[in-house]
Amino acid sequence: MHIRSLLLAAATVCTTASAAAADRSFFIAPGGFTAHGTSSLTAGVAWPLDWRYAMGGVELGAQVEGFASLWRAPQTAGGNKTFVQLGLLPVLRARPGAASPFFAEMGIGLSYTDDVYVSRRKTFSTRFNFYDMLGVGVGFGAQREHEVGVRFVHISNAGIKRPNPGENFVLLRYAHSF
Repeated sequence: MHIRSLLLAAATVCTTASAAAADRSFFIAPGGFTAHGTSSLTAGVAWPLDWRYAMGGVELGAQVEGFASLWRAPQTAGGNKTFVQLGLLPVLRARPGAASPFFAEMGIGLSYTDDVYVSRRKTFSTRFNFYDMLGVGVGFGAQREHEVGVRFVHISNAGIKRPNPGENFVLLRYAHSF
């Protein structure tokens, strides 16, 4: 019920790209930061799933993203440590108008880092974590072959092991269809 409410609220505020753009795969390149100075650069691929659902003028669609990220985290003793994150993220998009370029999206996926994440302010207890995302964006270009958006991402192990401080990233995302 909570997910449905979030989707309906997002659909009320945003509209999305055309159905033709939704049927293409995209190269993705998000980048962003945390409030504590950890930065993230990502490269990956998003591919559409053959699933659509129409509800009250809103079209819902799905895609899956596979990605690799490079995190740079400030350390207590000074300097920075680099972490590599691999992830898989199913994404649900709200599309309240086929002619509109705007979209709202959300997803819950999995990620794995090459080492346990440690920064100046936070220490994870696991390499395996969940990857939760909420975002908005817009498609543009002659055939909406480009997308830009903003995402809020929360990464944590959902209490599997303590400590579980989680980390929050704000990401700017660019995507180009192929």
